[in-house]
Amino acid sequence: MKGIFIMIDGLDGSGKGTVATGLKEYLLSQNKKVFDLRDYWKETNNIPEFEEVKDYDIVISSEPTFSMIGKVIREEIIRDNGRKYSGLTTAHAFSLDREVLYRKLLIPALEAGKTIIQERGVVTSLVYQPIQLEKITLMDILNLPGNKLTLKYAPTLLIITKVDPLVVIQRLKQRQDKKDHAIFETLDFQRRLAERYESAWLKQLFESKGSKVLYLDTNAPATAEDTKEKAVNLFKTFCG
Repeated sequence: MKGIFIMIDGLDGSGKGTVATGLKEYLLSQNKKVFDLRDYWKETNNIPEFEEVKDYDIVISSEPTFSMIGKVIREEIIRDNGRKYSGLTTAHAFSLDREVLYRKLLIPALEAGKTIIQERGVVTSLVYQPIQLEKITLMDILNLPGNKLTLKYAPTLLIITKVDPLVVIQRLKQRQDKKDHAIFETLDFQRRLAERYESAWLKQLFESKGSKVLYLDTNAPATAEDTKEKAVNLFKTFCG
């Protein structure tokens, strides 16, 4: 892997998007050419071919995608619609969505030496799916084809955003522009997730794959601008 892969993961409403946007703003100020998939997906439901973005320095991505399998994940599988898809079904869907994204765009971009900044990734599956309705083991998650592939391209830097689960619930209730109606938006579930995100096993797993794991606290009184500044400082330190 020739490029730099920065992955941002953490609880819903913990500032992942703010971190990614802060890094985007900084890199644009450094005259880097940035392709933001989050904006691209507002115009199209497709994942672009690498040839379409080869002239950019930076690719900003997110999971699940907003195309094909990712669209089904967002609008059906994890939506609070009463149909209660299993953790295994959810894990398979995320794995396939991830594999398509990596094979079509991210792996070619990394091999070409691009920098990728991504909200969420395989970390999310490792944290979320084992604590859904029925038992699905960590090994089950690790062995899914898409996840095995992505762990071969583990992030060079993994930033885990940390925030009190109570704050998460408050932030999700206040959101006007992003109403996911996801099945995970309960205080009990967010507390269980927080424990997993901050666990030693998760950090050790990614360190064993060569990732540098750092934590970024976004609790009050930190503002969005504070979070962006902290993220840029982490980036500068890591790349310096």
